[in-house]
Amino acid sequence: MRLADFIERDMEGILAAWEVFAATLLPASADMGSVELREEAEQMLHAVAADLRTPQTREAQRKKSLNQGPTPVGTSESASRTHGFLRARAGFTLNQLAAEYRALRASVLRLWMDDCALQAPDLDDIVRFNEAIDQALAESVTSFNMQIEQNRNLLLGMLGHDMRSPLQAIQATSSYLAALNAGEAVSKAAGCLIRSGARMQALLDDLTEFNRTRLGLGINVSPAHINLADVLAEELDELRAIHPDRQIELHVKGDFRGVWDSRRLQQLLGNLVLNAIKYGAPDTPVRVMMTGDATHVRIDVSNSGAAIQPATLARIFNPLERGQNHQNEDDKSGSLGLGLYIASEIARAHHGAIETRSDETETTFSVSLPRVKP
Repeated sequence: MRLADFIERDMEGILAAWEVFAATLLPASADMGSVELREEAEQMLHAVAADLRTPQTREAQRKKSLNQGPTPVGTSESASRTHGFLRARAGFTLNQLAAEYRALRASVLRLWMDDCALQAPDLDDIVRFNEAIDQALAESVTSFNMQIEQNRNLLLGMLGHDMRSPLQAIQATSSYLAALNAGEAVSKAAGCLIRSGARMQALLDDLTEFNRTRLGLGINVSPAHINLADVLAEELDELRAIHPDRQIELHVKGDFRGVWDSRRLQQLLGNLVLNAIKYGAPDTPVRVMMTGDATHVRIDVSNSGAAIQPATLARIFNPLERGQNHQNEDDKSGSLGLGLYIASEIARAHHGAIETRSDETETTFSVSLPRVKP
């Protein structure tokens, strides 16, 4: 008996074996009934049987091996895509999802071989069946990952939103305590609360920006005519006050009048300088060089210290990345590793670019911004 006919004939036995295995995938399956455990399995098996009966050329076989097989006729999405989506919603892990397909593959082939005496044409059915299962697995994994990504973005958005109100209450209360002049102990405690609240606010801001970019919304910018040199000098003054033990130099050459978002570019520079402070040699200055020509301005932030390894350099603007050569192991800033990523997104939002270079003498981050928004 050909494999497609066997699948259609013994559908219930195959589904029963699927259900028994799916029930072992704890804890997600603990409260699932028969219908949920068999979710979309019957439709997938019918699709596999139909695929086995469909003539296939060598070119079609090649495309299927590259996960470019056709979507089942008459459906907007395959049963395997729906299965991946529902398993993600149910709390399955990716390994558990893949295990279901491995068990299905083994179960169907074992039952078929036990029941039927295989002949030469049946060998092609085995190849075609494995191709169909592989394609179904790939579709399920894609759908599964999309749902997980959506859930993560939703969680980040809810976290950033719901934490702002209690954080604002903490900041307002700590500022009130600081203004009371109720003694050194109270003032010291209030100052600690204010600094901690500022760090928490920075983390929430980073999460919000990260979530926007992951949703494809980009960084919000509100360009206006400004003198960028004055704007960035103001940011550096604040950083010097926060880090009085570090020397931060500013060198300016050229014209810096243009159309940019002053707050965002202060955020960009702040992220780059804080990164230089964190990873640079503590006894050397952080140098900020600004140069402006007819069409662009350039901002270079440099620090001395150990060179960044090439592998780290290649992914340094990726989100959630942190450097390997951290100079301050006791740092309690709670950094999420989003600073450089957000800096690169701010540059992108201004139609600019950011790059870095590093050797044994210094590390430099260079930002190039067009003077007028295209």
